Amino acid sequence: MPGDLLKLGGRIALVTGAGAHGGIGSAIAVGLARQGAHVAIADTDDEGAETTASQIASLGCRSLAVHCDISNPEEVTSMFCEVDRNLGCLDILVNVPYAFPSRVHPHELTLEDWNRTLAVSLTGYFLCSKEALSRMVANGKKGCILNIGSIAGSSAMGRGNFPYSCAKGGVAQMTKELAIEYAGHGIRVNAILPAQVMTPGFKKQLKDNPAVAEKMVPRLLAGLPIGRILDPEDIVGPALFLCGEASRAVTGVLLPVDGGNLAMNAGGSLTWND
Repeated sequence: MPGDLLKLGGRIALVTGAGAHGGIGSAIAVGLARQGAHVAIADTDDEGAETTASQIASLGCRSLAVHCDISNPEEVTSMFCEVDRNLGCLDILVNVPYAFPSRVHPHELTLEDWNRTLAVSLTGYFLCSKEALSRMVANGKKGCILNIGSIAGSSAMGRGNFPYSCAKGGVAQMTKELAIEYAGHGIRVNAILPAQVMTPGFKKQLKDNPAVAEKMVPRLLAGLPIGRILDPEDIVGPALFLCGEASRAVTGVLLPVDGGNLAMNAGGSLTWND
Protein backbone atom coordinates (compact mmCIF):
# COMPACT_ATOMS: atom_id res chain seq x y z
CA MET A 1 0.00 0.00 0.00
CA PRO A 2 1.38 3.47 -0.86
CA GLY A 3 0.54 4.70 2.63
CA ASP A 4 2.95 2.18 4.12
CA LEU A 5 6.00 3.44 2.23
CA LEU A 6 7.00 5.79 5.07
CA LYS A 7 6.33 3.27 7.85
CA LEU A 8 9.38 2.25 9.88
CA GLY A 9 7.80 -0.17 12.34
CA GLY A 10 10.41 -2.09 14.31
CA ARG A 11 13.46 -0.49 12.70
CA ILE A 12 16.34 0.65 14.87
CA ALA A 13 17.64 4.17 14.27
CA LEU A 14 20.43 6.28 15.71
CA VAL A 15 20.26 10.05 15.33
CA THR A 16 23.33 11.99 16.41
CA GLY A 17 22.94 15.61 17.47
CA ALA A 18 19.29 14.95 18.36
CA GLY A 19 19.05 16.74 21.69
CA ALA A 20 15.86 18.76 22.11
CA HIS A 21 17.75 22.06 22.07
CA GLY A 22 19.28 21.41 18.65
CA GLY A 23 16.28 21.47 16.36
CA ILE A 24 16.82 19.41 13.21
CA GLY A 25 18.10 16.21 14.85
CA SER A 26 15.39 16.17 17.48
CA ALA A 27 12.64 16.77 14.90
CA ILE A 28 13.94 13.93 12.72
CA ALA A 29 14.25 11.54 15.68
CA VAL A 30 10.68 12.17 16.80
CA GLY A 31 9.51 11.92 13.19
CA LEU A 32 11.13 8.49 12.86
CA ALA A 33 9.44 7.37 16.07
CA ARG A 34 6.05 8.57 14.83
CA GLN A 35 6.50 6.08 11.99
CA GLY A 36 7.29 3.27 14.44
CA ALA A 37 11.08 3.30 14.68
CA HIS A 38 12.94 2.70 17.93
CA VAL A 39 15.43 5.54 18.24
CA ALA A 40 18.72 6.15 20.03
CA ILE A 41 19.46 9.81 20.69
CA ALA A 42 23.08 10.96 20.86
CA ASP A 43 24.27 14.40 21.87
CA THR A 44 26.77 16.20 24.07
CA ASP A 45 23.75 17.93 25.61
CA ASP A 46 22.64 15.24 28.06
CA GLU A 47 19.51 17.07 29.19
CA GLY A 48 18.42 17.68 25.61
CA ALA A 49 19.05 14.04 24.67
CA GLU A 50 16.96 12.82 27.60
CA THR A 51 14.14 15.18 26.63
CA THR A 52 14.02 13.87 23.07
CA ALA A 53 14.25 10.28 24.29
CA SER A 54 11.29 10.90 26.61
CA GLN A 55 9.25 12.28 23.71
CA ILE A 56 9.98 9.11 21.74
CA ALA A 57 9.07 6.86 24.66
CA SER A 58 5.75 8.68 24.99
CA LEU A 59 4.97 7.55 21.43
CA GLY A 60 5.29 3.92 22.51
CA CYS A 61 8.69 3.32 20.94
CA ARG A 62 11.89 2.24 22.65
CA SER A 63 14.42 5.02 23.11
CA LEU A 64 17.91 5.51 24.42
CA ALA A 65 19.82 8.67 25.29
CA VAL A 66 23.60 8.47 24.86
CA HIS A 67 26.27 11.08 25.54
CA CYS A 68 28.62 11.30 22.57
CA ASP A 69 30.99 13.79 21.00
CA ILE A 70 31.18 12.32 17.50
CA SER A 71 34.64 13.79 16.95
CA ASN A 72 35.94 11.41 19.64
CA PRO A 73 36.55 7.90 18.22
CA GLU A 74 36.34 6.21 21.63
CA GLU A 75 33.00 7.85 22.41
CA VAL A 76 31.65 6.87 19.00
CA THR A 77 32.63 3.23 19.49
CA SER A 78 31.11 3.22 22.96
CA MET A 79 27.89 4.78 21.63
CA PHE A 80 27.40 2.10 19.00
CA CYS A 81 28.08 -0.66 21.51
CA GLU A 82 25.44 0.84 23.79
CA VAL A 83 22.94 0.90 20.94
CA ASP A 84 23.78 -2.75 20.17
CA ARG A 85 23.13 -3.77 23.78
CA ASN A 86 19.97 -1.78 24.37
CA LEU A 87 18.15 -1.59 21.04
CA GLY A 88 19.68 -4.21 18.75
CA CYS A 89 20.87 -4.28 15.16
CA LEU A 90 21.01 -0.84 13.56
CA ASP A 91 18.97 -0.11 10.43
CA ILE A 92 19.21 3.69 10.15
CA LEU A 93 21.92 6.22 10.97
CA VAL A 94 21.26 9.96 10.75
CA ASN A 95 24.31 12.24 11.07
CA VAL A 96 23.36 15.76 12.16
CA PRO A 97 25.94 17.64 14.34
CA TYR A 98 28.14 20.49 13.22
CA ALA A 99 30.61 22.90 14.74
CA PHE A 100 30.78 26.54 13.72
CA PRO A 101 33.66 28.73 14.91
CA SER A 102 33.53 32.49 15.26
CA ARG A 103 33.11 34.18 11.90
CA VAL A 104 36.47 35.44 10.65
CA HIS A 105 38.14 35.86 7.30
CA PRO A 106 39.87 32.65 6.16
CA HIS A 107 43.34 34.19 6.56
CA GLU A 108 42.48 34.93 10.20
CA LEU A 109 41.13 31.45 10.97
CA THR A 110 43.14 29.50 13.53
CA LEU A 111 44.19 25.93 12.83
CA GLU A 112 42.47 24.95 16.06
CA ASP A 113 39.09 26.27 14.83
CA TRP A 114 39.61 24.70 11.40
CA ASN A 115 40.40 21.31 12.94
CA ARG A 116 37.51 21.45 15.40
CA THR A 117 35.00 22.30 12.66
CA LEU A 118 36.11 19.43 10.45
CA ALA A 119 36.41 17.03 13.40
CA VAL A 120 32.71 17.39 14.25
CA SER A 121 31.18 18.30 10.90
CA LEU A 122 33.05 15.84 8.67
CA THR A 123 35.31 13.38 10.50
CA GLY A 124 32.55 12.67 13.02
CA TYR A 125 30.22 11.69 10.17
CA PHE A 126 32.90 9.31 8.88
CA LEU A 127 33.46 7.74 12.31
CA CYS A 128 29.73 7.13 12.80
CA SER A 129 29.23 5.90 9.24
CA LYS A 130 32.17 3.51 9.59
CA GLU A 131 30.68 1.92 12.72
CA ALA A 132 27.21 1.70 11.15
CA LEU A 133 28.49 0.25 7.88
CA SER A 134 30.59 -2.35 9.67
CA ARG A 135 27.47 -3.62 11.44
CA MET A 136 25.20 -3.49 8.40
CA VAL A 137 27.70 -5.38 6.22
CA ALA A 138 28.42 -7.99 8.91
CA ASN A 139 24.74 -8.60 9.57
CA GLY A 140 23.85 -8.73 5.89
CA LYS A 141 21.03 -6.27 6.48
CA LYS A 142 19.88 -3.56 4.17
CA GLY A 143 20.17 -0.19 5.84
CA CYS A 144 20.49 3.49 5.22
CA ILE A 145 22.59 6.44 6.26
CA LEU A 146 21.29 9.98 6.05
CA ASN A 147 23.68 12.90 6.33
CA ILE A 148 22.55 16.42 7.06
CA GLY A 149 24.62 18.59 4.77
CA SER A 150 23.92 22.18 3.76
CA ILE A 151 23.50 24.37 0.74
CA ALA A 152 26.76 25.89 2.02
CA GLY A 153 28.48 22.76 0.70
CA SER A 154 27.12 23.37 -2.81
CA SER A 155 27.63 27.11 -3.27
CA ALA A 156 29.89 29.64 -1.59
CA MET A 157 28.32 31.59 1.27
CA GLY A 158 31.08 34.02 2.24
CA ARG A 159 30.63 35.94 5.49
CA GLY A 160 32.95 33.73 7.55
CA ASN A 161 31.38 30.40 6.57
CA PHE A 162 34.67 29.06 5.18
CA PRO A 163 35.42 26.05 7.46
CA TYR A 164 31.74 25.10 7.77
CA SER A 165 31.22 25.22 4.00
CA CYS A 166 34.34 23.16 3.38
CA ALA A 167 33.15 20.54 5.85
CA LYS A 168 29.69 20.39 4.27
CA GLY A 169 31.25 20.07 0.81
CA GLY A 170 33.11 17.08 2.20
CA VAL A 171 29.88 15.60 3.55
CA ALA A 172 28.37 15.84 0.07
CA GLN A 173 31.26 13.94 -1.51
CA MET A 174 31.36 11.41 1.34
CA THR A 175 27.68 10.73 0.74
CA LYS A 176 28.21 9.97 -2.93
CA GLU A 177 31.33 7.85 -2.38
CA LEU A 178 29.71 5.72 0.34
CA ALA A 179 26.57 5.32 -1.76
CA ILE A 180 28.59 3.78 -4.58
CA GLU A 181 30.80 1.66 -2.32
CA TYR A 182 27.89 0.04 -0.47
CA ALA A 183 25.06 -0.07 -3.01
CA GLY A 184 25.84 -3.73 -3.65
CA HIS A 185 25.18 -4.47 0.02
CA GLY A 186 21.72 -2.93 -0.15
CA ILE A 187 22.87 0.02 1.96
CA ARG A 188 21.71 3.44 0.79
CA VAL A 189 23.48 6.71 1.63
CA ASN A 190 21.86 10.07 0.97
CA ALA A 191 22.04 13.64 2.21
CA ILE A 192 19.67 16.52 2.82
CA LEU A 193 20.96 20.03 2.09
CA PRO A 194 18.95 22.54 4.13
CA ALA A 195 19.00 26.29 3.81
CA GLN A 196 18.92 28.33 7.04
CA VAL A 197 16.67 26.65 9.61
CA MET A 198 15.10 28.48 12.54
CA THR A 199 16.55 26.24 15.22
CA PRO A 200 16.45 27.16 18.92
CA GLY A 201 20.09 28.23 18.68
CA PHE A 202 19.45 30.48 15.70
CA LYS A 203 16.40 32.01 17.40
CA LYS A 204 18.53 32.84 20.41
CA GLN A 205 21.23 34.34 18.19
CA LEU A 206 18.71 36.65 16.57
CA LYS A 207 17.11 37.58 19.89
CA ASP A 208 20.46 38.34 21.52
CA ASN A 209 21.70 40.42 18.57
CA PRO A 210 18.78 42.53 17.26
CA ALA A 211 21.06 44.74 15.18
CA VAL A 212 22.50 41.67 13.44
CA ALA A 213 19.02 40.19 13.03
CA GLU A 214 17.78 43.38 11.38
CA LYS A 215 20.36 42.98 8.63
CA MET A 216 20.57 39.18 8.45
CA VAL A 217 16.91 38.19 8.18
CA PRO A 218 16.10 40.28 5.06
CA ARG A 219 19.32 39.01 3.47
CA LEU A 220 18.31 35.39 4.10
CA LEU A 221 14.75 35.94 2.91
CA ALA A 222 16.02 37.45 -0.33
CA GLY A 223 17.49 34.05 -1.16
CA LEU A 224 14.42 32.04 -0.18
CA PRO A 225 11.74 32.10 -2.88
CA ILE A 226 9.22 30.44 -0.54
CA GLY A 227 9.36 33.65 1.51
CA ARG A 228 10.26 32.26 4.93
CA ILE A 229 13.14 30.76 6.87
CA LEU A 230 12.84 27.00 7.23
CA ASP A 231 11.54 25.24 10.34
CA PRO A 232 13.04 21.96 11.72
CA GLU A 233 9.78 20.20 10.83
CA ASP A 234 10.43 21.02 7.16
CA ILE A 235 13.29 18.51 7.24
CA VAL A 236 11.25 15.64 8.69
CA GLY A 237 9.25 14.65 5.60
CA PRO A 238 12.31 14.46 3.33
CA ALA A 239 14.16 12.51 6.04
CA LEU A 240 11.33 9.98 6.34
CA PHE A 241 11.31 9.57 2.56
CA LEU A 242 15.05 8.91 2.42
CA CYS A 243 15.00 6.53 5.40
CA GLY A 244 12.03 4.45 4.27
CA GLU A 245 10.91 2.08 1.52
CA ALA A 246 9.60 4.98 -0.55
CA SER A 247 13.21 5.67 -1.56
CA ARG A 248 14.43 2.07 -1.88
CA ALA A 249 15.99 2.85 -5.29
CA VAL A 250 17.43 6.20 -4.20
CA THR A 251 21.07 6.43 -3.16
CA GLY A 252 23.84 8.99 -3.57
CA VAL A 253 21.32 11.83 -3.70
CA LEU A 254 21.96 15.31 -2.33
CA LEU A 255 18.44 16.61 -1.76
CA PRO A 256 18.15 20.39 -1.30
CA VAL A 257 15.47 21.36 1.21
CA ASP A 258 16.14 25.02 0.74
CA GLY A 259 12.98 26.87 -0.23
CA GLY A 260 14.27 27.26 -3.78
CA ASN A 261 17.61 28.84 -2.84
CA LEU A 262 19.86 26.77 -5.11
CA ALA A 263 17.40 27.06 -7.99
CA MET A 264 17.51 30.85 -8.02
CA ASN A 265 20.13 32.60 -10.13
CA ALA A 266 22.43 34.88 -8.13
CA GLY A 267 21.06 37.84 -10.05
CA GLY A 268 17.48 36.64 -9.68
CA SER A 269 14.78 38.40 -7.72
CA LEU A 270 11.46 37.47 -6.18
CA THR A 271 9.40 40.18 -7.85
CA TRP A 272 9.55 41.85 -11.26
CA ASN A 273 10.19 45.24 -9.68
CA ASP A 274 13.26 44.24 -7.64
